Amino acid sequence: MDWTEWKTLHALRQTPQIFERVRQTIAETRGGDLQVQSRLRKEFPHELVCAALSLHELRIKAVAKFPGRASEMWLDRIGLEQSTSEIVARHKASRFEGLVWDYCSGIGSDAAALAQAGCEVVSVDSDAASCLRATWNARILTPEREPFFLCARAEDLVDRGGLLHVDPDRRVSHQTRAVRLEDYVPGLDQMQRWSREFAGGAIKLSPAANFGGKFPDAEIELISVSGECKEATVWFGTIASKKPWRATTLPSGESLSGDPLEAVAEIRPLGRFLFDPDPAIVRAGLVDLLADRLGLARLDSAEEYLTGDIPVDSAFVRAFEVQAQLSNNPKDLKAYLRDSRIGQLEIKCRHIPVEVDRLRKQLPLPGDQPGVLIFARVEGRARAIIANRQPAYSGDTTHGQE
Repeated sequence: MDWTEWKTLHALRQTPQIFERVRQTIAETRGGDLQVQSRLRKEFPHELVCAALSLHELRIKAVAKFPGRASEMWLDRIGLEQSTSEIVARHKASRFEGLVWDYCSGIGSDAAALAQAGCEVVSVDSDAASCLRATWNARILTPEREPFFLCARAEDLVDRGGLLHVDPDRRVSHQTRAVRLEDYVPGLDQMQRWSREFAGGAIKLSPAANFGGKFPDAEIELISVSGECKEATVWFGTIASKKPWRATTLPSGESLSGDPLEAVAEIRPLGRFLFDPDPAIVRAGLVDLLADRLGLARLDSAEEYLTGDIPVDSAFVRAFEVQAQLSNNPKDLKAYLRDSRIGQLEIKCRHIPVEVDRLRKQLPLPGDQPGVLIFARVEGRARAIIANRQPAYSGDTTHGQE
């Protein structure tokens, strides 16, 4: 147990006025680090100043994950980086009921969401400072129904009653993130053992992890938030669906589940619209199934971009109205742009290598209109597609659930 960190946290909590002084001093000095620290050390101990400044910065960063209460939460750098955002935690918690063990709880965002969902939560972490932060965060995030906190190694617990949620440590070191599940702590063997021993539950993984084939009887859900894939959740036992793969995009909540082999999308020439699938769909291998549900086609067997002649209203795709299809030849591209009204150009590519920054400097952009340049394979040939980005999803979820 790191008693130094534990004592500093308590001292910080007992000195709430330091945070107002941090805000005031940063405003007065315009954020100059040395000046801020020098002023604050005249009023507070050195270690308290360092801890308060670090927590102040982390609370600002945490707004993206916890938009309502970030300014009050207790955080550390790794705990914040590995924590589940509020919107994702609530989405997952909706599947649980009754007693839930939350192993490797960290700063406690999943435990708080589970408690808010009405579950009886036992939050477990081996780090005393993390348990302390999680306890205080629960009082902020879910004051009406707090979890029970247990400072222990999850591997040492023998009770298998209830359901399980586990968020293993994804850091090989303080600087390196693990991609292989074998390098997680607890490791793959332990996670697989828990998935057999508990009646049901969920294991939180990085969407970049090598989870394919590691949990053969489970459902793997890829979750994106505002177009960025944030998490892979392995659902097992009683709370897993019968479909092996699922993609969910938040905040819309649109979800598509199935087997990647149950549909094969048609390949067609580029139509009026090009559609860019959500990364959760791509990572889950459900591009063909999405195309089938939305009435779209692929541009190429090796290309995730989809196409169609009619707009679709789905949070799973970003739509672009095609203005021109050009060869992948810089001369043709420059000639087209020179005669266009495009002045700001977004450049997108998936599988065709492009040096975006270098290319952007070479292109003439004489106008004042926005445009999008998409490099994609169309029926086996590399093409440069000029398009206009269409309005985002309207919120009318009409497609592709179970």
